[in-house]
Amino acid sequence: MMLELLVSALVTIFVVQVLRLIFSDCDLTLQWAEMFGRSPERLKGKVVWVTGASSGIGEGLAYRLAEAGCRLILSARREQELNRVKKNCLARYGGVQEGDILVVPLDLVQRGTHQQAVDTVITHFKQIDCLVNNAGRSQRALWLRTSLEVDKECLELNTLGPVSLTKLVLPHMVQRKQGQVVVVSSVAGKFGAPGIGSYCGSKHALHGWFESLRIEGYDDNIKITMVCPGPVFSDALKAAFTEERGEGLGVEMRSSENRMATDRCAQLIAVAMSNRLDEVWVSRNPELTYCYLFQYFPAIARKIGVRLGQTRYRKVKAGNASLH
Repeated sequence: MMLELLVSALVTIFVVQVLRLIFSDCDLTLQWAEMFGRSPERLKGKVVWVTGASSGIGEGLAYRLAEAGCRLILSARREQELNRVKKNCLARYGGVQEGDILVVPLDLVQRGTHQQAVDTVITHFKQIDCLVNNAGRSQRALWLRTSLEVDKECLELNTLGPVSLTKLVLPHMVQRKQGQVVVVSSVAGKFGAPGIGSYCGSKHALHGWFESLRIEGYDDNIKITMVCPGPVFSDALKAAFTEERGEGLGVEMRSSENRMATDRCAQLIAVAMSNRLDEVWVSRNPELTYCYLFQYFPAIARKIGVRLGQTRYRKVKAGNASLH
């Protein structure tokens, strides 16, 4: 009798976990944190710097953090759009005052301007509690067709830009013996995919750089949170790199695509921040399942990935570069 009850309990647990995996939009640790952990409101009063805040995930995260009562620095290249986001934050959330949100235009590729931006932030807020390295640019082109110039541009923006800004913010955090660096990577930073080789490479590189910083920053109470979103609704495909320098993909996402809403992605990132999680996967399936496979069964995952990836590869080769 006891054995039957034990087997029944184990089967029930297994079925529940499978169902959670199938219908979830994030990894199990993040699910647990959202249900039982600290809410984003625990970030109230924190000074948070969000790059890429003029649209997409960055804009959505700015709204969620403003709702939680954070003091914000909003950065991107388009100052007009940043002011729009700031205006929306002030209009929507009564607890946010004009001085709580600072707009600092920033081009991550222009690394010579980063120090001035950091000085501006420190002068205004006196501290930086959290840096969210969110800015970046996607890419759509086959490996052999992509020029080396595009590879370099992708690395300059998606990898060296965040590294440069973090190197300048970090001393202020170390001096205070506290700080959090959030890196918005991608599920493309966990495994490769056809048609986005340069983008995958730039995101994989972020993991190497910031996983090393995680160890080095431990004694100074510096927390690293790696965020790996899957497909999310945004304007990312409009400006995505292609195979030649200076080109943009110019593709609109369709509402019928299997993508996460921006506000949902922002909510999950805010939960990861408030719970100071190490790495989170923010995605629907099938990408979420791929993350588990590559994490725990890499040999099997690569065999499956190569075979299933051929369909996508042929579509990209035929000219359907808009595939997410």
